[in-house]
Amino acid sequence: MGRDEMLRRSLVALAAVVVVTGVVTASVRKAAATYGFGILAIAGVLLPDWEFFDRDYSQWLTPMPASRRTAAEAAADREHDVWKFKPYPLRMAILTTIYGFGLYKWWMYVSS
Repeated sequence: MGRDEMLRRSLVALAAVVVVTGVVTASVRKAAATYGFGILAIAGVLLPDWEFFDRDYSQWLTPMPASRRTAAEAAADREHDVWKFKPYPLRMAILTTIYGFGLYKWWMYVSS
């Protein structure tokens, strides 16, 4: 399953969650907030340049070296190896904090 297929499945799942949220809460605003949060969450996981972030975190603010593979080779590699995401502790802490806070705020809004 490539990135395109994962994106399609994620968007279909998000559509189902938006419909359920809209029906249960009877609020278009809450359904729209669910859609917005879901799109940002999906984009945060599927769209980043993981090759850039797979370096040591102290190197994130410096440009990538010029000896990097061509864009076509990198795209072909990414299509076959979807889970190039390496769970470094700092990255996981940052993502958990951001997504946890977002999910908390979304839940407080939807459940009010």
